Amino acid sequence: MSEMTPAPAEQWFDTPELCGRLVTLEGLRPEHGADLSAGATPETIRFLARGGPKENTPQAWAAYVERLNALPRRVNFAVRSRASGRVVGRISYSEVNAADRWVEVGTMLLPGAQGTGVNADAKVLVMDRAFGVLRANRVHFKVDALNERSLRAMRRLGATEEGVLRAYQVRPDGSARDSVMFSVLRGEWPEVRAGLLARLPGDSPRSGEGRAS
Repeated sequence: MSEMTPAPAEQWFDTPELCGRLVTLEGLRPEHGADLSAGATPETIRFLARGGPKENTPQAWAAYVERLNALPRRVNFAVRSRASGRVVGRISYSEVNAADRWVEVGTMLLPGAQGTGVNADAKVLVMDRAFGVLRANRVHFKVDALNERSLRAMRRLGATEEGVLRAYQVRPDGSARDSVMFSVLRGEWPEVRAGLLARLPGDSPRSGEGRAS
């Protein structure tokens, strides 16, 4: 496939298993709710644009997963720790636009997975797929302007901060949310990717290098 030719539109919605150094990504399913509920805290869902489960139970998380999977133009992966074998979060193409060749990426990680390299590893996998397999021109991220932790993470990522979308979304509590937009373009990805890989622990080669397996 030519670099200028995008993957077929239906391929943008596939959920192949993607293997990294620290995590494996797989299609998010209701049964992953048990692991998610076991490690979640109120902070886990505080800044989710679409809210989270009403209760911290496997059943409520399973229902939440079903709700996410029912959304159009969205692709959800479970983030499974290779060390523990447990699901420690999810990462999504929150919106897919195959016609214009971009995806939005959103991430939710349990507290135990934060600050461990899991975020960087998962982002490499979904962005490798976006740029290398789907042939996207752009990957972007929208962050709640109040979410200081995620804003710091995005600035460390090396993405371009494009500005603030004022009162762009409504939080689950009904308040207006300002969303900060960040993006990475195809030509910028090699440098951003190298920075992410440098944040992973150890020096063993990656398994699968983010390709579909």
